[in-house]
Amino acid sequence: MSYGLLLLRVFVGASFFGHGTQKLFGWFGGYGPQGTGGFFASQGVRPGGQLAVFAGIAEAGGGTLLALGLLMPLACAAIAVVMLNAIFAVTLKRGFMLGSEIELTYLVTVISLAAIGPGRFSLDRAIGWDDDLSGAWWGVGAFVVAAAVSFVTLTFFRTKPPPEPAAQGK
Repeated sequence: MSYGLLLLRVFVGASFFGHGTQKLFGWFGGYGPQGTGGFFASQGVRPGGQLAVFAGIAEAGGGTLLALGLLMPLACAAIAVVMLNAIFAVTLKRGFMLGSEIELTYLVTVISLAAIGPGRFSLDRAIGWDDDLSGAWWGVGAFVVAAAVSFVTLTFFRTKPPPEPAAQGK
């Protein structure tokens, strides 16, 4: 089980580190804060550039902490905020198998990891925090915090997105 948790934590954490650095620095083919901010603005998120930076920090920071197995509930909550925002602002309208399943999978994964804990090969274990920072209530807490932050973001920092352009030739 410890090796499986290590593999899962490192892979998901590295993936989110990559997604975050795409937003922050344009690494790995990303668009940086300006390009990502423009996309956020097109989805009605204001101020797009600043929230792109916050999303990048949450993903890169949360992914790093997750991969290291350090402060697992915080790492998972940070990633969950971004996933909830992505689901409700962008992908849910497309449907489950047409776009939102990957974000939902990541969300369930990080909340599950918050509840399970980091496992034997983690910094939380090395420090002696693994028993204090794992369990079902940590998973619930990470989800509740992420839902609250996402609610604030989607309520106060989102406007109605601009209408889709009319199809040409009709």
